[in-house]
Amino acid sequence: MKKTKILYVEDETFLAKIVKESLESRGYDVLLEMDGGKVIAQFQYFQPDICILDIMLPGKDGFSIADDIRQLHTTLPIIFLTAKTQTADLVKGFQKGANDYIRKPFSMEELIVRIENALRYQQEPVQNSEIKDDIRMSNYIFNPHRQTLLFREEEKKLSFRESELLRLLYENREKVIDRKDILNVLWGSDSFFNSRTLDVYITKLRGYLKNDPALEIITIKGVGYRFVME
Repeated sequence: MKKTKILYVEDETFLAKIVKESLESRGYDVLLEMDGGKVIAQFQYFQPDICILDIMLPGKDGFSIADDIRQLHTTLPIIFLTAKTQTADLVKGFQKGANDYIRKPFSMEELIVRIENALRYQQEPVQNSEIKDDIRMSNYIFNPHRQTLLFREEEKKLSFRESELLRLLYENREKVIDRKDILNVLWGSDSFFNSRTLDVYITKLRGYLKNDPALEIITIKGVGYRFVME
């Protein structure tokens, strides 16, 4: 069986050694790079299945590395590891195309679950048979399979979770969707951290849809969301 290839970027020597050895003991093929400036060369050589990036790095920070990776591969899973916990940092991470965001310190069990979830979300096809082709949302065209959102001539490439969240909202349009249901479907848990992450994704989708006043994601305080299409 082919091993999952992980490009792991971390400049804390002790932590890097522990995480690398722990992942390898569980059957992953891990390439460790400690210099942010050398990551893209290693990325092109190693061709990983997933990238785990620290943010504060010598040579080039994790956000800039994620930008470079997204120029080469639009859908490869990226997980950020960081001591940063501010909402602004979360937003910036997801804007850079991250699939997940883990705060230090973390357990190996949590890291492995998040790695496997990111890989599974990338590989799983959309299961709903109702949605096969382009979906017209007022002046937007959404394609859940290609993970694209088109407004006039401008096409936006969505991440897997952005696409799945928009698909879920569309499928339940004009209904109120409970936050817990969204969290359990897309993240597998309604933890506080995942709840904050959902807030980030809702904000991003609202930004993507802002050019059309006929579309609105309404927050139902204390309950969830309702996607309105006039």
